[in-house]
Amino acid sequence: MTLLFPNLRNNAAAAIAATFVVGAVLIVLPFLVAQTPLANAGVRALAFALLYVMLALGLNIVVGFAGLLDLGYIAFYAVGAYMYALLASPHLTSNFPTLAAMFPQGFHSSIWMVIPLGAALAAFFGVILGAPVLKLRGDYLAIVTLGFGEIIRIFLNNLNAPLNFTNGPQGITLIDPVRIVGVNFGRPQNLFGIELPSVYLYYYLFLFLAIVTIVVCIRLQDSRLGRAWMAIREDDIAAKAMGINVRNVKLLAFALGATFGGVAGAMFAAFQGFVSPESFSLMESIIVLAMVVLGGLGHIPGVVLGALLLAIFPEVLRHTVVPVQQQLFGKVLIDAEVLRMLLYGLAMVIIMLYRPKGLWPAPEHGLNPTARPGRAGAKAQAA
Repeated sequence: MTLLFPNLRNNAAAAIAATFVVGAVLIVLPFLVAQTPLANAGVRALAFALLYVMLALGLNIVVGFAGLLDLGYIAFYAVGAYMYALLASPHLTSNFPTLAAMFPQGFHSSIWMVIPLGAALAAFFGVILGAPVLKLRGDYLAIVTLGFGEIIRIFLNNLNAPLNFTNGPQGITLIDPVRIVGVNFGRPQNLFGIELPSVYLYYYLFLFLAIVTIVVCIRLQDSRLGRAWMAIREDDIAAKAMGINVRNVKLLAFALGATFGGVAGAMFAAFQGFVSPESFSLMESIIVLAMVVLGGLGHIPGVVLGALLLAIFPEVLRHTVVPVQQQLFGKVLIDAEVLRMLLYGLAMVIIMLYRPKGLWPAPEHGLNPTARPGRAGAKAQAA
């Protein structure tokens, strides 16, 4: 908790208590949500929210830390998902006789091999994207990255002929669930007499990965590399004059940000058991970018908050809009999806008007977040 909330560093007892309370809430949260009308659908929404936390934190490295506007980030999500789908399903052996002869039982690769490969492949594509756009800024960079994301989606949609690699718009099915030390996450498990459904197991797995992602991002932010990213974000010419290798640092931002997207994509494929190009549209990139901007650019707790809000709020609306309209008007006046997007957009406009730096912006440089405003003002007047 001290990593997320620096104010607790001076109070060890409060930090321990906060960690214990938050940990206990996160552990029992699926059981509490399951008692609501949403039931397992609510737990599934929580699991997806944790995936979006990983995606938003990865994009925050590129947009929030380095100041590079990326509208094609969802492409790395797609790369990780398809990597897992191809190596953990019978698709390749069903379409390529040579591979079927070499692997008669199919690939069904271990998660310990597939996830690192997905992360490495996503990082490779991040470097491919970053190399040609090192001298671009602002709108030009956004347009190029947008095009890159669409190119990846179109490739996935059309790589079913003459050789069927991705099965085109039909997608890939029969993807293996996660298996860790003999535990099959695709089936309910019994732990100390408590039956844990499959969606609970994935929730806890994604929670662990999200916590690891948060810790890594905080360490990166406080590292020499993180400070170099922020220097480039403020003024890349001044950063270059101070001896920072701007080219390599930008490439590292694209590569490391893509890595988290690749891991999240692999988990998405295992969780869904099915992937198709429709899941990786431009709208998904915009939603992840909105999470970063809404929470607070460059501020890790704010990004986590933005991801959770924008991932859970639409799902809550999806399940409550129709019953509320039926109780009030006796019929459905506005379709749930239309109203959901309307309220979603309206909330974004209002927040950006009144909180342009995000719901939880990063503290300004040179200010001590633990200092009281009154004391700071008194010292300034005395000076």
